[in-house]
Amino acid sequence: MNKSETSFYQVFTDLQCFILANMNRGNIHGVTATHYNLIEYVYRHRGVTAKQIAEAFQISQAAVSKQLKFLTENKLIEQQQSAADRRFFELTVTDAGRYIIDNSENFREGMAKKASRTLTKEELKTLTSLLYKLMQQVK
Repeated sequence: MNKSETSFYQVFTDLQCFILANMNRGNIHGVTATHYNLIEYVYRHRGVTAKQIAEAFQISQAAVSKQLKFLTENKLIEQQQSAADRRFFELTVTDAGRYIIDNSENFREGMAKKASRTLTKEELKTLTSLLYKLMQQVK
């Protein structure tokens, strides 16, 4: 690695560790970014079904089922049979799942406020643009 890459690597490692430490406050081991995205989706779309999640994320129902199994076993979401159509199960987020979402949102909000207090508007705009550009390449 060249000097610029090494500097970025070191700063990014510190940022990653800081983020992971804050995300792990709920002491939930094994929760991946995919799990988090599913919990958040269920949180925002109360009563959603696995089929609707598969369609929204453009993934197979089998892949969704595997992830939902982990989330229900770890009591982060619950499944209840739909009153309208007993063939389907509606999903809701448990208190433990809500804790993960709330903790994450509070962390992001706090980081955004710190960034806006630390950086000028132009620096924040540049950082946002650069992070967006980088995220487009890693997705």
